[in-house]
This record gives sequence, C-alpha cells and structure tokens, in this order.
Amino acid sequence: MMTTPSTKPVVLLRPAPQKRDRIFTPAALSALNDVFTVIDLDDASNDEVFDKYLPDAFAIIGQPDLDAERLSRANRLKALINVEGNFFPNVDYAAAFAQGVRVLGCGSAYSQAVAEYSLGLAIDLARGISHQDGAMRAGSEKYVSESNTDAVLLHRASVGILGYGNLGRSLHRLLQPFHNTVRIYDPWLPAAVIEDTGGIASSLEETLSSSQFVYVFATATADSTHLLDGPALDLLPQGARLILVSRAAVVDYDALLERLTAGRFLAAIDVWPVEPVPEDSPFRTLENTVLSPHRAGGITQAFESIGDMVVDDLTLMARGLAPVRLQAAAPELVGRYRNKPVT
Repeated sequence: MMTTPSTKPVVLLRPAPQKRDRIFTPAALSALNDVFTVIDLDDASNDEVFDKYLPDAFAIIGQPDLDAERLSRANRLKALINVEGNFFPNVDYAAAFAQGVRVLGCGSAYSQAVAEYSLGLAIDLARGISHQDGAMRAGSEKYVSESNTDAVLLHRASVGILGYGNLGRSLHRLLQPFHNTVRIYDPWLPAAVIEDTGGIASSLEETLSSSQFVYVFATATADSTHLLDGPALDLLPQGARLILVSRAAVVDYDALLERLTAGRFLAAIDVWPVEPVPEDSPFRTLENTVLSPHRAGGITQAFESIGDMVVDDLTLMARGLAPVRLQAAAPELVGRYRNKPVT
C-alpha cells in the first residue's frame, strides 16, 4: 500500500523481479517506514505512479528502466539499490554517476550461502554422496571400497578458482581447513591482491590444467562469454571436478556436455543456459554429474539479509553518511555486465 508523502525522504520501493516480503522482514520494513516515506510499488505494473514520485525520490530500491531522460527527472536521487543481485543493462549508469547517484548492489548477501553450497558440491563430487544415495534407492549399491573406486580427498588437493569477487573470496575462506594449493584466475585483480589472501595468481590456462577441483565464479561480460569453451575444458586433468555455480554464459554447454559424456571429468552444475532445464536435456542422464536447479544462493537468510542491508545503508545516507553494507558498483565495470534476472 502506498503511503502519503511527508517531510521524510522519499524512497521508491519497486523491487521486481524480487518480492518485497521476501527481502524485507516485517521489522525491517517497519524500520524503513520509520525513517522514510516509502512509495510501495511492489504490485504496480505501470509507470505512472513511479514517474509521479520520481522527482522527489531520495532512493530507488530495485532496478526499473532508467535511461538518461528518466534519470534527469530524478533531481533528488542519491541511491539506486539493486536488490536482485545482478546489475542489468536497463540503466544509463554513466548518467547516474554523472548525477552523483550511488549505484549499490546486494551481491554480497548471497556469498556465504553460495560458498557453503559450492563446498558441499565439491565434497559430493569427491566422494559420490548423491550418486550412492541414488544407487541405494535403485537397489544397485556397492559396499565399502567397491563404491569408492573414483573417490578422492578434497584435503590437500589442488584447487582453482575462476573469479575472485564476493563468491570466490567466501569460498576461499571455507577452504582453509583443507590446506589446499589454491590458484586464482581473475583478470580484474592485481596479483598482489590475490597473493595477500594466500592464493596463487595464475593464468586461466595454468589454473585449469593444474587443478583437481575448479570452482567457476566468473561474472558474465562480453569478454567472458564462453570463457570455458572446448579447448579450455580440455585443459582440465582427467578426472577433475568442475563446480559451476555462477553465470551460465561463461561456459559453452555443448562443449561441456560432449566432455562429460566422454567421461573426461566430473561436474556439479547449479546454473543453466535455459531454466527450467528441459525435461529431455541429455544432462539429466549423466552419471558423472551432480545436477542442481539454481538454488545455491536463494535461501531465506540470504534474502532477508538484503532488506537489513538496505535499511542500514539508507539510514546512514539519510544522516549524510556513506553506505557501508551494500556494495558500490564501480563506474568502470558496471556497464560491462551481461547478467539476466534470476526468475
């Protein structure tokens, strides 16, 4: 329900494709309304009300279409907050930055959930947990050492991480007890940043060819589309474990399917070029693959932390202070992303 404007700063709440009640607990929404006049557009399907209040908006929670002309009408706008997790190409980011608008994202809210899930997938690939569960349900299980012929330890294994943002760093911290050798490929970071965390800054080729476990966290850009094509996948050692939990566009899935079918390596896949995955997808028949329906980060605790982060940072900004919990988009990078909404 929309509120009546008052002397409090105006916040336009239009979180689609996210849902208001998924990211804001009742307490967080109450706290937001205590400080701001919230124009709640969670259920609004047209732009009339949004455009009416846009000139008075202090902040926009969500990422509606904002070209330069529309932004020029937002004279009081201080923050544009993406609460879905992906920066979409429907905003003139250059115009926003030129107006002094902070572009903020909630990606870090998902990092712990995705990191823990990624670790779980790696252990599953190492020990065949879900595969043997299926075998027992089908009455075809093997016992003790017979069921462990291709099992390996994650402990002291060589690990590769592609992309060292929120997800890569969170996963790296979880790997500390396993005493891995960790090679990291991230062309957006100097080697010193990676080495200060105990990783080894490496090329893509070295990371792939030297790692028994490879985690893919690279973001989708024009440059990274099909980063893992056939020749790149061929660099993986025989029997390697590949964990895909970030952007599907980074991988050539036809090439991936061909190599998995040939038994070159094992994979756990949580992101797909088409979702839902078609019922007749050949990936569903692979025994060396753990299948996951894009669920690594989408848990209640992660969603609700987004609302808390928004309330904390907007409250700080209303006091004339800088936001500290949400992640500020870099003007040099945000326009490069080629992300799609997660439905």
